This record gives sequence, structure tokens and C-alpha cells, in this order.
Amino acid sequence: MAKKDPLEKQSTGLAKADIESILASRHADPFSVLGVQQLDDKFAARCFIPYAESVTAETIAGKAIGELSCLDPAGFFAGPISVRKLQPIRYRARNSGGEWVVVDPYSFGPVLGPMDDYYIREGSHLRLFDRMGAHPLTLEGVDGFHFAVWAPNAERVSVVGDFNEWDGRRHVMRARRDTGIWEIFLPGVTAGQAYKYEIVGKNGELLPLKADPFARRSELRPRTASMTTGEIEQVWEDDAHRAFWSKADPRRQPISIYEVHAGSWQRRDNGEMLTWDELADRLIPYCVDMGFTHIEFLPISEFPYDPSWGYQTTGLYAPTARFGEPEGFARFVNGAHKVGISVILDWVPAHFPTDEHGLRWFDGTALYEHADPRKGFHPDWNTAIYNFGRLEVLAFLINNALYWAEKFHIDGLRVDAVASMLYLDYSRKHGEWVPNEYGGNENLEAVRFLQEMNAHLYATQPGVMTIAEESTSWPKVSHPVHEGGLGFGFKWNMGFMHDTLQYLKREPVHRKFHHNDMTFGLLYAFSENFVLPLSHDEVVHGKGSLIAKMAGDDWQKFATLRAYYAFMWGYPGKKLLFMGQEFAQWREWDEDRALDWNLLEYPLHEGMRRLVRDLNGTYRRKAALHGRDCEGEGFEWLLADDRDHSVFAWLRKAPGEKLIAVITNFTPAYREDYRVPLPVEGRWKEILNTDAEIYGGSGKGNGGAVQATRDNKGNISASVTLPPLATLMLEQDA
Repeated sequence: MAKKDPLEKQSTGLAKADIESILASRHADPFSVLGVQQLDDKFAARCFIPYAESVTAETIAGKAIGELSCLDPAGFFAGPISVRKLQPIRYRARNSGGEWVVVDPYSFGPVLGPMDDYYIREGSHLRLFDRMGAHPLTLEGVDGFHFAVWAPNAERVSVVGDFNEWDGRRHVMRARRDTGIWEIFLPGVTAGQAYKYEIVGKNGELLPLKADPFARRSELRPRTASMTTGEIEQVWEDDAHRAFWSKADPRRQPISIYEVHAGSWQRRDNGEMLTWDELADRLIPYCVDMGFTHIEFLPISEFPYDPSWGYQTTGLYAPTARFGEPEGFARFVNGAHKVGISVILDWVPAHFPTDEHGLRWFDGTALYEHADPRKGFHPDWNTAIYNFGRLEVLAFLINNALYWAEKFHIDGLRVDAVASMLYLDYSRKHGEWVPNEYGGNENLEAVRFLQEMNAHLYATQPGVMTIAEESTSWPKVSHPVHEGGLGFGFKWNMGFMHDTLQYLKREPVHRKFHHNDMTFGLLYAFSENFVLPLSHDEVVHGKGSLIAKMAGDDWQKFATLRAYYAFMWGYPGKKLLFMGQEFAQWREWDEDRALDWNLLEYPLHEGMRRLVRDLNGTYRRKAALHGRDCEGEGFEWLLADDRDHSVFAWLRKAPGEKLIAVITNFTPAYREDYRVPLPVEGRWKEILNTDAEIYGGSGKGNGGAVQATRDNKGNISASVTLPPLATLMLEQDA
């Protein structure tokens, strides 16, 4: 008879192969080997504690329950213990340098339960952000962090971090094979510690360390680890704000959005970025004074590369560390809400960067992205495209939308690059894309994702809205899902932006030949719920600032831009203006430096800022300008075809409100006694004139009012003085 290996005997039934695989981090189920194990009617403890020379097993309370034998000098110990049931224990380890206590993570049971498994497999788990990632937990009286990560094709996953010297042998996770999720509870881990996942792929290859897809905090770039963090502790004081928007119809509310890149709006004197608290002290009062209703941030989820502006995110659940801890962002939102300012986040579910610590090839396979590069790689941005056909990926993204709304009380998501999701042939040549099951170019999986995301968000988060950046004629983007729409609340009107800027770049003498650039948008203005965007995309990459795009000399540029802003604020649709354009910054936006605030020392720039403030105030006070922004009954042409004079005039109206006429002269000609048809006789007050001297204009106008009269044919009109390159707003005074 062959002799038994002495190690097997000493370890009370433990095979040498098990020890070797534990030490090599190759064991398929370390929870079956380590921790407290029942052997017939007795119990044994087994542990791997590097550097230890002797180990005593203790109860959590500190009572000794057994001396363990060293079965391998690398730090593997085992032996019988005096306990009556499976229970958490700890070890007192010693070496020549002293002693320390280790609570055994392998003596704890799983945290995730069968209902988690059920909903995860079904793809319907809407609380993943509370279950996945790293969360503080007190388990059986012991404080620590619970970690959970999805890696179904991995051979092994370990948590590594500051707490275990980044040693992947120490904390190999428990595999939940039904769902592909790995989990472990690590006693003693506290908030503020860096960690990643060490993953061995299915072919035994050791992958680059991966940040946690569900991490709620990250290290400051250039470091890329995730950070343990507690739950958001914010005393919210925004009940009134949230109650208002939960009952309001945003289509009929004034919405004027200030688009902000948090890293470059303003900076400290030494050039460093502001913290969230510093931004709150400066940006919120500024927006209140300027009359904006919403702040929309370019993406603030963690991202590695500053010049990507946040659009290549590697941590969808973590507010970037550039501006401080996550609680700082919660305080910002709370402060904004207290003064009635809503906060919108630019959100990027279309693609993700290929940085090795991110989602790409996460478990050694194309997990979050499509394996086929014709569907999984974006040629424009050199990024990976999410696999919208995987239920787990849809759940990851949908949960992220819910997370920002629930945990940070954000008021809306502007969804980036929707067109790139909707079309399989987006930016691809013939032969570079795969048709859908019906032979078309529509990405049906992405359509399903967008519909489900919107349906869940609107159903569970009253008052939150979604806005699509969608540049094509895809139908019903902002129509409800049950009516066949994508379910967005609003859609960016890229056509308005393109046509109007194209028109205003032309010299005034040529504008009469392109009159339709300014009128064409009204043919489709009410087919969707539109936001009119003058966004960051229009002032980068050599496009020049808005003031620089305007035709003519400096005087004409400023006058034209003032007229354009009032034209836009009087046009149907919600408003969006990128930071710096409210005071006509000359240079293109640069994410690496603050805006040129010194320009406000000059009257023309300060006049532009005052105009935008007054436009916001007028737009908000006058329901005729916003109450029917998205409905045809709120608009009526007065003059649509005076191309020879490049004059446009229309009415804005809302039930029970005084009518407002908007009149724009897009030539530098000063026109007296210009007849504008109006629907009602009587006095019409001039409530806004972009040529006013306080805005930097020449001061031409109508003395505060015009008189509408009826001629012998029964037509009603008013004799109006049209200042050069200016927009007037006249309100019915009766």
C-alpha cells in the first residue's frame, strides 16, 4: 500500500494539489478549500497568509480555537479548530517582526442571493449599482467591503489593492457560474483604498489589471485604479425642486441650458481645476444671475485623457476625481436645486475607449463590446462599441442611467452620439457593416436599448428628462415608446444649428439668395420636441467661435450675433448655449485653459452678456415664448418671404397669454416705416431690442412701442423701425 502524502494527513484531508493550486492562484473554487471547512463531524481552518511563520485561529471575538500547522513556507496553514458550526473566524499571524490579525474572507458565505441571480440572468435587475462593484458592508458583525464583478469567461478573478499588496493570490473571488459574476467580502477594507481586478482569461492568460466597471470612485489620472467609497451621504434639500419637475410638462416650461465643461469654465489663479465646491460657489450664482434654468455638463464620468472632454469614459459610475470626491458633486447638485437650477449630464453609452484597464476584452473575451469589429469597433473615434445584444450589457447601461438619477438627483441625461448607435453603417463603407435580420441598416438592438433605458428612467424617476443628440431624420426620437418612438423627452435640432450658422457666415448682400436657410426649419419644427443647440461642437477643431463665424467687420459681427441670439430665443424650441458664447469669446474653446473672462471689461462683450441675461429673463417671464415651444399652435409666420430685405417676422403665442412678435433684420440697412402685419390693433410694446445701447448697439428703435392699425382693406399692420442687424420683440399691450 502506498504511503499517504504527509501534507494530506496534516491538513486533515487536504490534497497537496489543492495547496499548490491555491499558492499558484489556479484553484477553480478556493472557497471549497480555504476558510472553515466541515470534515465529517469536525471542523478545520485553512488559510494562506504570506510572511506568517505561525498562525492561531480565533473567533471573531478573539478567543483562540486552534493552532494551525504550516503546510507550505509560502504561508499556507491548516488545522483542526474547536467550533460547533460554520462561522466567520480570524487568524493571529506572527513572524519575527511581530503579529497581526487577519479576518478570514473565506469563512463568510455569499452576499448575492438567488433573486439577484434570477434578475441578472433575465437582464431585468434594476438595482445592480447597489449589488455590483465595491460596497461597504457589515456582515455577521464584521465591517468590510463586498466586491462583485461580471467576468463569465474568466478562469480566475481576484481583488487586488492597497490592502493586499496587489497580490492576486490572496483574495481570489467566488464564482457564481450561473450568472458569470464573481464576488467576495473582504473584512477590514475601508473607504479610500485603491483596487482593481486581476483576471485570468479562459486560456490561462493573465490580463492587464482591470478597473471596476461599477466603481463609484476612481483615482486621479494618470492613475487608473478604482477606489473604495462609502454610500453617498448627502442631506438633500431639493424636495421643492424635484416636486415641481415631477409634476411639470417640460415641453411647456422655459428651458434655457448653459453647457459647461467643468474643467475649463474657470480655473484657479495657478491654472488648476476647481473642485465641485469651488464650482458651486461660482457657477451656480452665475447661472442664477444669467437666468439659465439648466446646467448641462460635458461628461463627468471618469475618463483617462483630458482632450477627450470626457467622451471616452472608463468609469461610467464614478464622477471624475479631477474635481474631488463624489460627495462634492452631490453637494453641487443639491446647491443648484436649492436655487431652482437643474443639472443635466452628457452621457456616453454609445462607445468606450480601448485603454487596457477599461472594459475592452474585459475577461479575455469581447464581453462588453461586439467581437465582430464591423459591429464592435468605431472607426471615427477608435473606440469599442457596446454589444447592445447582450442582456448584461443593457442592464449595465440602464442601471447607470438610473444610478445618476437616484444617487445624485440629476435632472436629465443628454445622450451622446445617438445616430452612431442607430445605424449599423454609421461611418462605414460598403462591406464594412453587417445588415440586420431584415437586411436593413438599422441597429435593432440599439433601438431596443434606447427604448428600454428611456422607459425605465421615465417610469422610476419622475421629473427626469432625456435628450438625444441625433443628427438624422430617424422618426419619433422624442415620441413615447408605446407609440413606436425611442422614448426621449427631447432631441437636439442639429438642422437649425447648421442652417442658421451657414446663413450667418454669408455676407449680408448674399443672404437674400439663401433665405430658405432660415425658414426651412419651420417645416419640421414640431415633428419632435426640440432643443436648439449652439454647443461645444461648434467652437472647436478650427470651426472658430460663434462671434468669429459671423460675417462682416467687428461691429457687424457683434450686431449679427446679438440678432441671432434673439432670433433663436424667439424661435420655437428649448435653448442651449455653450459657455463663453454668452459674452462672445473670440478664440476657440480650449479644454486646457479657462474662458477669457477679461473680455467682460470691454463694452461689446459685456453688452452681449447682458443681452443673453435679458433674453433668458424675457423667455422665462413670457409664457408666449415658451409655453408652446414644441407645438405648432405656438407659432405663426408674419413675414416668411421677404428675402430682398432679409427680414423675418413671426408670432409666438400660448393660451391666455399676450401675443409676442419677433422681427429680425439680418442686413446692416436701417429701415424706417417697415410695415409688419400684426393680428391685433393697438399698442405693441418693444420688450427687447438687440440694437439697444446697453447691449453695444447703435440705439435705434421704436421709442418703446409701435401702433398697429387697420387699413381700408381691413389689414392690420404697424410701421416699425428696424435697426441694422437686429432683432425686436414686440408684445401686445392690451
